[in-house]
Amino acid sequence: MTLYSKIIGTGSYLPARRVSNDELAAQLAAKGIETSDEWIVSRSGISARHYASTEQMSSDLAVEAAKKALEMAGKLPEDIDLVIVASSTPDFHGSFPSTACIVQRKLGMHNNSAAFDVQAVCSGFVYAVSVADAFIKAGVHKNVLVIGAEVFSRILNFEDRTTCVLFGDGAGAIVMSASSEPGVLSTKMHADGRYADILSIPGSLAGGAIEGSAFLYMDGQAVFKLAVTVLEQVANEVLEEAGMTSSQIDWLIPHQANIRIMKSTAKKLDLPLEKMVVTVDQHGNTSAASVPLALDKAVRDGRVKAGDNVMLEAVGGGFTWGAVLFKM
Repeated sequence: MTLYSKIIGTGSYLPARRVSNDELAAQLAAKGIETSDEWIVSRSGISARHYASTEQMSSDLAVEAAKKALEMAGKLPEDIDLVIVASSTPDFHGSFPSTACIVQRKLGMHNNSAAFDVQAVCSGFVYAVSVADAFIKAGVHKNVLVIGAEVFSRILNFEDRTTCVLFGDGAGAIVMSASSEPGVLSTKMHADGRYADILSIPGSLAGGAIEGSAFLYMDGQAVFKLAVTVLEQVANEVLEEAGMTSSQIDWLIPHQANIRIMKSTAKKLDLPLEKMVVTVDQHGNTSAASVPLALDKAVRDGRVKAGDNVMLEAVGGGFTWGAVLFKM
């Protein structure tokens, strides 16, 4: 019997504090930095984002999203035999213990599951789904909890309007289980370290102190140019591997980074914009959390239904990119 992995539950969580463009612009104006709702929307499509409280860590957001995904899937924490968390803002510096282990503890799973983190920045969730799919198809794990969780507000330089207006905090989760019916149809992951410098946090820890900058840096033009190229390429790769064409895609769920990049990808795939799920306007760029947040939104509002063909894709620092094509 051919073994597949299938997504059987989705969940998401946004911190309570919602920050509109007008509120953020007022905060920046107090520092002598000029921006506006019109400036932000015209360049990114973002109208608002959510910020975690000082007490909330990535694992806290992840747990809330995971509980919802488990509930939809009809699974208990003890049913899960692998936890994968994609995050660039882990609970602990150096990423150990892993945020996945902290999530495991907070969900009361104890020692009945393996747990590890994946770091591919905004591509992290797509990478994590690809890894989970491989484990399930190999018969190594049966029920995998995959989470993207970020508190990017902690690494933003609020004196740099080109980056601080773009990002927000949140978490999204899915439960993937072994199935005899087709679920994940194809996956592709890529990276090109030659572009590592265009999106990074250019600091390192030495002697207990940060050397360099602990804030996110992005060369926006370089990221945009590379993103629109690789997203089209990887989308066609997963379609070819699955023996499908773009006309068979029911829903495109791209990384929610910039509405212009997203529209460009849909256009190149000859997909009407009505088939693209958009949440960037209300969430901003939540890095590894953006794709599962958008997926959960579309599942719960009834757009994405059982049997639909869905494509997920993302780009991130590293430079990384990837795509997943699956049947819901």
